[in-house]
Amino acid sequence: MFVNGSRKFLLFLAVASCQVTFASRSGAADDTVTIDSGMLKGERSGTVVSFKGIPYAAPPVGDLRWRNPRPMKPWSGTRDARNFGPSCMQTDDLPKSEDCLTLNVWTPAKRSRTPLPVMVWIYGGALAHGNTPQYPGGQLAARKVVFVSMNYRMGRLGYFAHPALMKEAPDEPVGNYGYMDQLAALKWVQKNIEAFGGDPKKVTIFGESAGGGSVMAHMISPLSRGLFRGAILQSPGLPTARAESTPLSTLKAAEKTALDYAASLGINGSDAEALTALRALPAEKLTEGASAQEVLAGMSTGKPVIGISGAMIDGRFLLETPEAAFAAGRQAPVPVIVGANDRDLGIGQAATKDDLFALFGKHAAEARSLYDPSGQQTLDELKQQVLADKTLVEPSRHLADEMIRAGQPTWWYRFSYVAEALRNDPAWKGTLHGFEIPYTLGIPDALVKDKVTPADWAMATLASEYWLEFARRGDPNSGSRPKWPHHDPFADRVIDFTNHGVTFGADPLKPRLDLWQSYWEEKR
Repeated sequence: MFVNGSRKFLLFLAVASCQVTFASRSGAADDTVTIDSGMLKGERSGTVVSFKGIPYAAPPVGDLRWRNPRPMKPWSGTRDARNFGPSCMQTDDLPKSEDCLTLNVWTPAKRSRTPLPVMVWIYGGALAHGNTPQYPGGQLAARKVVFVSMNYRMGRLGYFAHPALMKEAPDEPVGNYGYMDQLAALKWVQKNIEAFGGDPKKVTIFGESAGGGSVMAHMISPLSRGLFRGAILQSPGLPTARAESTPLSTLKAAEKTALDYAASLGINGSDAEALTALRALPAEKLTEGASAQEVLAGMSTGKPVIGISGAMIDGRFLLETPEAAFAAGRQAPVPVIVGANDRDLGIGQAATKDDLFALFGKHAAEARSLYDPSGQQTLDELKQQVLADKTLVEPSRHLADEMIRAGQPTWWYRFSYVAEALRNDPAWKGTLHGFEIPYTLGIPDALVKDKVTPADWAMATLASEYWLEFARRGDPNSGSRPKWPHHDPFADRVIDFTNHGVTFGADPLKPRLDLWQSYWEEKR
């Protein structure tokens, strides 16, 4: 089973969702802007104006279910853009709809004479869960950037490759509809972001977990080339930079997954009649049994949720694995920030310590000496360390190594800061999966509400400023902050966001990560 605090992460999501109204609407002044589809009415709050629920593509419903996004038809009059649109279909109990292809923009109320850098956030959630309200962009926008977040299709509605779809649209990319939604949103940014004061030539894309994996996918897709100038990958997964760790489906395998799922519903065949029957199903039916937890658990056990193929090598949007693209230098030539948390997500399972160390094959004894030298570690603690290193921590270093070898400016990090209010809780020995987000987005109160401390705010200001400066000029360094040197594959140095501030020095995890590196290299 996957490990390390997924329940707490979901709690964070719920809490963060309640924090999006970080400034009161009372007395707020409305602002309008005109884009290619029509006029929008947003809402001013303090020094920021937000425009929410903006359609960037036509509703993917009816015959457009499992089709690439189509252009949004213009509207007449002024569209109210003061509220988030519904989230895309998923198992979570929140406002949702199949008609969900909207995005949100936060921008400074006082327009700069010079167009501002743009930061486009892609949420994670195992390509099965996610929504934009839990990631407000006002705090970053207040510091002179334009912040964009978008919904995209997930689960069986977002990643589905029934053979009838190929027959229906032989000239289109098929299967990765969620990625194609993200692509449409990035193209929307290029067309419209100037109306919000943003510079389409200064777009940075960033995301966490499957959102970071999405950033990775756009880095290697020929269809996304030229739509961004910088990339930030926070604990990137599904896929990762290790092809065998969280593998992409082949198109053939994804087609079989779709056929097997349809057959489980009594829909057989690969012709238009089968596709019509699938499109007639309620969207709620297509989300059953496909929560993020179930998807990750299926990956851990090797028994994936029926009908869930995840991202796939479709031959149009994705031509190869990220690892193959990075090794050959075929990725977008942009500066990169990449890293993971010290207690990040791990995928896999083990009933005993022997089972766990058996993952290393002939290196089992060496792994035991590194992870459990005294033999006193609990199995749960060991699973957290071993599986996190395997799934996200070492692959993040591997990606940084490949980017440097390709000649791209790259900065590698680790996040281990814990909010002061949580440090006495034995469950919080470090930063769990996703828990760097309140700091990189500058919203630490989303995690601990009124228990947030000056130290928490200081870390959020510090961490987010590195991200902001990277968006401004492609380098996270400026001012009096601790210098963050470029990653060096031949050194063991890492920047760490710790309870004692930002440190840069020898990586204490290097022997463990080197062992995983040897493991992966020997499997090729």
